[in-house]
Amino acid sequence: MRRITYKDSGVDIAAGQRAVQLMREAVQATHNDQVLAGLADFGGMFALGTEYHDPVLVAGTDGVGTKLKIAFALDKHDTIGQDLVAMCVDDIVCQGAAPLFFLDYLATGQLDPETVAQIVAGIAAACRMAGCALLGGETAELPGFYAEGEYDLAGFAVGVVERDQIIDGSAVQAGDALIGIASSGLHSNGYSLVRKVLLEVADLSLEEHIPQLGRTLGEELLQPTKIYAAGIVSLFEAGLVPHGIAHITGGGIPDNVERIIPSGLTAAVDTSALTPQPIFELVQQYGNVPIDEMYRTFNMGVGMILVTAPGDSDPVIKQLDRAGFAAIVMGEVRPRGCQEPAVKI
Repeated sequence: MRRITYKDSGVDIAAGQRAVQLMREAVQATHNDQVLAGLADFGGMFALGTEYHDPVLVAGTDGVGTKLKIAFALDKHDTIGQDLVAMCVDDIVCQGAAPLFFLDYLATGQLDPETVAQIVAGIAAACRMAGCALLGGETAELPGFYAEGEYDLAGFAVGVVERDQIIDGSAVQAGDALIGIASSGLHSNGYSLVRKVLLEVADLSLEEHIPQLGRTLGEELLQPTKIYAAGIVSLFEAGLVPHGIAHITGGGIPDNVERIIPSGLTAAVDTSALTPQPIFELVQQYGNVPIDEMYRTFNMGVGMILVTAPGDSDPVIKQLDRAGFAAIVMGEVRPRGCQEPAVKI
């Protein structure tokens, strides 16, 4: 009888070991003195330190969604890791937490060490942007579970904030300013609609150069999600703590801002202050997508919205500019009428 090995079933242990070796340098480049473990350990260890008075850990998890389909189609995997990190770290800073460390989970049908190394290198580079360590992760080879050349990603971020410095929106009050920080484009939301409209209805090619975009459609759709964490943390360090922070992801501006607006108030958004990138107009025109659907699906050019005291708006915008982020005043908080929504576009 023929002897069957694990590799015969589709799992190549040697390929997994090679992937670890290829990613080792990129991962270790994110480590600092608080990281106490290496890649060979079963669990990552992180020393919180003694500088905190009453620390609260803030954790978040997310994925990349169907943007992965664009990476598969173009066989380009070096930027998708930034999308993964951004979706997690930019959530936890909304509570006032500075990111500490990140973990990733990558699952694929057949492990290709070079592809895995590209993905993890992108994750590691993004962790450095966010100021956190890539503490560990898992690469799972699952034969027969994914189509050839495809994989899925999940990420997990942990940060810390002093209990008395948690940002939960309770400080938001009438007269506060809404400050929008520019996005880099679609980020990682709404790609099922984007793919339906542009690749099916409009029958565009990812390799096609689009004049309105100034580049190919594929290059536009793989534009990485902007990481705001370091810029937001710089506000905390400068004593410019927002009353509320909303990460504009799935649900767009209305659903995400509503999460930080207290009862009895409404966030009045001035859409004339916004300049959405051309990709949004392209999707709307080719798909005849209603404008309210656009605002509830996409970030429309704004990746993060801060609610600040009116007198803090100028210093906040200047600090963000120093940190490399373009920001504008895009509305204000007002008392809510009985028929008004929590977010008024």
